[in-house]
Amino acid sequence: MRIGITCYPSAGGSGVIATELGHSLAARGHEIHFISYSRPFRLERRNDSIRFHKVKTVTYPLFKYPPYSLALAVSMADVARNFHLDILHVHYAIPHATSAYLANEILAPKHIGVVTTLHGTDITLVGSDKTFYDITRLSIEKSDAVTAVSRFLADETKETLNVTKPIDVIPNFVDAGVFREEASREMREAIGLGEGPVLIHISNFRKVKNTRDVIRLFAKVHEQTGARLLLVGDGPERIPCRILAEELGIQGDIRFLGNRVIVQEILPIADALLLPSTVESFGLVALEAMACGVPVIGYEGGGLPEVVRHGKDGFLVPLGDLERMIEMTLELLQNAERRSTMAATARRRAIESFSTERITALYEDVYRRVANGGDTGVR
Repeated sequence: MRIGITCYPSAGGSGVIATELGHSLAARGHEIHFISYSRPFRLERRNDSIRFHKVKTVTYPLFKYPPYSLALAVSMADVARNFHLDILHVHYAIPHATSAYLANEILAPKHIGVVTTLHGTDITLVGSDKTFYDITRLSIEKSDAVTAVSRFLADETKETLNVTKPIDVIPNFVDAGVFREEASREMREAIGLGEGPVLIHISNFRKVKNTRDVIRLFAKVHEQTGARLLLVGDGPERIPCRILAEELGIQGDIRFLGNRVIVQEILPIADALLLPSTVESFGLVALEAMACGVPVIGYEGGGLPEVVRHGKDGFLVPLGDLERMIEMTLELLQNAERRSTMAATARRRAIESFSTERITALYEDVYRRVANGGDTGVR
């Protein structure tokens, strides 16, 4: 099939999944066309079956902000017309599903099947805001098929937006050949970790990630274990985390690594991933950690329990119960046998339930149903 994919090209979960899906689809013989304002950050591998089309926006004095959504719609229509696309797969409802709807209006009477994948904040933050409520709902209802990365998100979409469109639940995936268990001694030495347990947190450092809880937890755990903490990512909470670490006197045992790291090389070093988010619609970083044999410790809200099984792949505690999270972290770090068992179980679950091949096949099924004009989705 000839498939157009639109996503945000930044280092977020939706962009990662969209890009890796494109690679996987190309490897299975499909022709892939990425349409976005810049090249997705993981779209580095050269493949004759993958093309990138940059959306060009117009700067005009009357436009306070360049109308990207409209430019995207025109680009989608151009690519669909010139390369005879069968499917437009858009990741994030706003503005991508909206632009796909407009692209089909441009192409009329021809119609390109639109598959919209919901990832989380496009529903829980943007879509639920009254400013975007109606356009988000319209864009979803006008899609030919809708998928969500977790049952939690599918239910949240129906409840929040009163959506009647059937929604397929297709989880995120991980390449277990890339995310492996082998930890690099050289990498550990380069970071300056020395011996002893290592905790890791990876996020965009927004308030919803509760990164300051990570610092508070680490202060307590460090007292009893001498552990080190790796913080990967960047965002508005990074500076407050640095200030809090200095106030607690633990800044010397924390490594702020920023975004410029290869996550699959860092994760295997850790003994546990800390993920105390208020809500995770799925928790891709948790799955990547599990594939590396790293148990996950987090709050149990949202879609995370669909990925991490409490007591098997890690520990999940009630939202805001930091003391319980500290207890679970200490239990894991101080019990080598249990940590080893959890690591093996987590790795096995990632491979068996969330493999790239398995999830790609689910998306292919949706594409075929849409291309054949059949009913899609499960309620």
